[in-house]
Amino acid sequence: MSFKKDEMLIMPAVDIKNGKCVQLVQGKPGSEMVEIENPENVALHWENEGAKNIHVIDLDGTIDGKTSLPVIKKILNEVSVPIQLGGGIRDVEYAKKLLDLDIERLIIGTMGIQNPKTITQLSDEYGSERIMISLDSKDNKVVIKGWQEKIDKSPSEISNEFKEHGAGSILFTNVDVEGLLGGFYTDPLIELKNSVDLPIVYSGGVTTINDIKQLNETGVEGVVIGSALYKNKIDLKEALKYQKPKVVLLEGYYFRSGEVFVFEERLRPVTDNIRTFEYKRDLIEMAFPDAGWKEKLPI
Repeated sequence: MSFKKDEMLIMPAVDIKNGKCVQLVQGKPGSEMVEIENPENVALHWENEGAKNIHVIDLDGTIDGKTSLPVIKKILNEVSVPIQLGGGIRDVEYAKKLLDLDIERLIIGTMGIQNPKTITQLSDEYGSERIMISLDSKDNKVVIKGWQEKIDKSPSEISNEFKEHGAGSILFTNVDVEGLLGGFYTDPLIELKNSVDLPIVYSGGVTTINDIKQLNETGVEGVVIGSALYKNKIDLKEALKYQKPKVVLLEGYYFRSGEVFVFEERLRPVTDNIRTFEYKRDLIEMAFPDAGWKEKLPI
């Protein structure tokens, strides 16, 4: 499923380690808070719950360098929704093998950061929309090699470099809060969002439905939910309410699916899941050809 400017994809996480679906604390081996057999069945469960995209990470590849290709193939055979996959992609040939399996988006981390030409090569052959750069952040610096090595640049400082090399989207993981189920802070995400014109998927610390609401207001194009789903802190069906196309704002007009909404003078969010974007009038007319232009907010 490609990204759309007026919606935020909700992506359940299926992390693979030793043939199981797991959730780690801070990505540390041996810290499993969740272990479930048959990851393909877990992915299918999330699809049945309404997920339109599944986020799959091969932790075996990330941690040990031994890929979980057989499990990945089982997931692809089991589900019908698009898969976003990362972890353990250390050379272009393996990346191509995965892309040839019809992975929707391939998440490139260490390999791409150390050798940006690999991003260009894969983007040229498979299209930028299928290549996602992973910018993992600890103390607002990019970390690589399974979060073990830090480079002296922030995600916002290097994001445009990867756009130029052909990345079509960014996975931004806040390592400081990843797996802790303690919430997160939006400043690094907003800084990144303001620095580059690429779709961004956020991951890290998402714990409550209020976190989903907060992310929705940032304009981020997607959010990965892991431990909070498995620990029943977030109900996926409730979270998916924030995936649907939101209200569009243009010079005081609110539009959604061809309808015009007129709100009160207070100009504060009328619903919990309101999301606004500014569009040129011609783009609005193309997106919502039946929308009226007569009702206007009293601003």
